[in-house]
Amino acid sequence: MTPPRGPILFEIDDDGTSPGPADAPPILDAPDTPAGAAMQAALRIGARRMSLAARAVLSALGALVAMALGLAAWDWVMDLLTRVPVLGMVATALVGLLLLGLVALALREGVAIRRLRRLDALRRGAEAALQTGDAAQAARTLDSLSALYAGRADMARACARLAERRDDHADAGALLALAEAELLTPLDAAARREVEAAARLVATVTAVVPLALADVAAALVANLRMIRRVAEIYGGRSGVLGNWRLTRAVLTHLVATGAVAVGDDLVGTVAGGGMLARVSRRFGEGVVNGALTARVGVAAIEVCRPLPFRHAPGPRVTALVRRALTGLFDRA
Repeated sequence: MTPPRGPILFEIDDDGTSPGPADAPPILDAPDTPAGAAMQAALRIGARRMSLAARAVLSALGALVAMALGLAAWDWVMDLLTRVPVLGMVATALVGLLLLGLVALALREGVAIRRLRRLDALRRGAEAALQTGDAAQAARTLDSLSALYAGRADMARACARLAERRDDHADAGALLALAEAELLTPLDAAARREVEAAARLVATVTAVVPLALADVAAALVANLRMIRRVAEIYGGRSGVLGNWRLTRAVLTHLVATGAVAVGDDLVGTVAGGGMLARVSRRFGEGVVNGALTARVGVAAIEVCRPLPFRHAPGPRVTALVRRALTGLFDRA
């Protein structure tokens, strides 16, 4: 049997109850402005704070696991010494080296946290000197700042210029302005470059990689690395625990200043950002994620900088995003 040619008509009895085209629900258009979902998710992961009960449970679990591993290692080494004394001695030496390594890591984390606290103390001392006009407090802050950067080869000339010119200034504001000009200007430029590189990386991965969680992972890793590098530039080398504590401080600063929200003006300030959001959703998301990364970088600079921005101009998100993303999506 050959199939019929042409259209096939079906007759439907219209009794007034069948739905018509006017009864169909309206089709909602997708939002034109991207929301930076990857960076928003990364910020939520980083800013999430465990409850006191959860921290107590994790601490008890960690202590229990450490005790179990220690007892198992002790029984294994003692048994090995009894059965094969030579291998037991080798195992004892290896366990000793492991313990020494753990102690060294703990000391390193303690030194890293101490350096971060030193930056906080310097910034608080500078703010107090500016508020009260105490020249002696400002001079002590300059001495601590010079001691912080004394061992760095890239800061040797800046420290020498500061030592030569500090006697020409008497009041607190002039002393701290001199420190900003001589010591922190090159560090501010290096920190801005790190922020621009991180924003460019996050925007590129978001726009190019189509995987669902790849942009979130890239945003989280790039922001953690950026925060660590900004701290190292200003003299606050951080370890694992120190970097996590620093990240918490940066995200707390972001929440306190209300700088996490995304607006249409943020996309529009980027060269071609508004057009990219209409041409390609992925490119628009990349622009917004890069801009949010720049906001995190600005917060990291403000948290890690040993002196507050008073005389030197502070970093602006729009300027950082323009330098980081202008020309990145031109071909698109």
